[in-house]
Amino acid sequence: MQTVIRTLAVLAAFTAAPLLADTKLGPLFGDNMVLQREKPVVVWGWDEPGSEVAVTLGEASAKATAGKDGKWTVSLPEMKAGGPHSMTIAGSSTATLKNILVGEVWLCSGQSNMEWTVARSANAQEEIAAAKYPQIRHIKFAHTPAAEPQNDAPNGGWQETTPETVPGFTAVGYYFGRKLHEELDVPIGLIGSNWGGTRIEPWTPPVGFQQVEALSDIADNLQNFPQKNAEGKINHQSALALYNGMIHPLVPYSIRGALWYQGESNNGEGMLYHEKMKALIGGWRKVWGDSDMPFYFVQLAPYRYRDPAALPHIWEAQAATLAVPHTGMAVTTDISNLANIHPTNKQDVGGRLARWALAKDYGQDDLVYSGPLYKSMEIEGGKIRLTFDHAAGLKSSDDQPLSWFEIAGKDKNFVLAEAQVDGDTLVVSSPDVKAPVAVRFGWNQDAEPNFVNGAGLPASPFRTDKW
Repeated sequence: MQTVIRTLAVLAAFTAAPLLADTKLGPLFGDNMVLQREKPVVVWGWDEPGSEVAVTLGEASAKATAGKDGKWTVSLPEMKAGGPHSMTIAGSSTATLKNILVGEVWLCSGQSNMEWTVARSANAQEEIAAAKYPQIRHIKFAHTPAAEPQNDAPNGGWQETTPETVPGFTAVGYYFGRKLHEELDVPIGLIGSNWGGTRIEPWTPPVGFQQVEALSDIADNLQNFPQKNAEGKINHQSALALYNGMIHPLVPYSIRGALWYQGESNNGEGMLYHEKMKALIGGWRKVWGDSDMPFYFVQLAPYRYRDPAALPHIWEAQAATLAVPHTGMAVTTDISNLANIHPTNKQDVGGRLARWALAKDYGQDDLVYSGPLYKSMEIEGGKIRLTFDHAAGLKSSDDQPLSWFEIAGKDKNFVLAEAQVDGDTLVVSSPDVKAPVAVRFGWNQDAEPNFVNGAGLPASPFRTDKW
């Protein structure tokens, strides 16, 4: 890159956004980057106030004048998938970014199961050796809490997928992106902004909290966030801390949508977590200016938490979030490890998220993208009939009787039940409950059920009661 001065690394292996002699670019702009196809290409940076900056990409060009704060922004016309291209930025000095592709760009965020790398996932040796996809590219952002919204964010730069680079990629994001690349034959860009062990609140922008009445305790006190710890440092678990440092610097880079794998650190909150999910989704859509931005998330896997009653309520909160338009949920009850909060099978997780995107965003209308989701119940004498969405081909995944169904009468005493497939419905009963009123499925943190649809996708845990 010509005449570019890079800032000192903030963390080992991470660099800040590229600097020209007097002009600085936003942190996502650099060699090897992937731009979102069929959306305006928004480019921004900083220069001396009053300076004119010209940006050229292919045959398109645009100019802007840096404001009093030095900020400048240009918007170039949308482009079709392809490349490589070069981008020239001419301000107080000139630089050229090279090997740029145009394709599909996704944000990959959340806590440790999203940050979990290919090197630490299942079949790592074979996957790494086969990782020769120069059109799949990944950029990883450093853990950076901040007191105020930041312009810059330290990162490792855009990397092509090779056996040398892929070990450090987000595994869920990589397997998601690989599936899209195989199906769509376009470049894929993965933005890794994630941090193990983090709660949902620090990732949420102020406007997200302000949109959700149930979170008024935070929304009415935003001036007090993020908070500091005893050492006077920003508490990275405090509201706004990671939005300020790790999401705000990415906006308004054009993306197709977001992937989210988080919730372990909010376990125990029940339906309050649903309200926080609404705040995160609505907030990100607002700051990106895309009210329909796809948001696909992972329902937590079974695991033996300290409070055995907590996890089913987080599952319920996550499933309820499907009521938010343009969302999707990958169920993982069949690929868990009860002794490990980080199941290593990330291939199926990424693949299930990709099903949602392929069906909802890329025109594969006939693709089955979800396992059975509970819809309704009807009492039929001493039995209960259940109906589901995504119910074609209901079956047991292992040819054994359907597991983890329970039934109860008015006494609220749940007992194990038999579930029989009847077309696209299930009939649930027990000889010990003569007058049933409620059914639960997989309502236990140990539950690894065998109930799937014809595509082999597992059903999400549910209950028909609100006891």
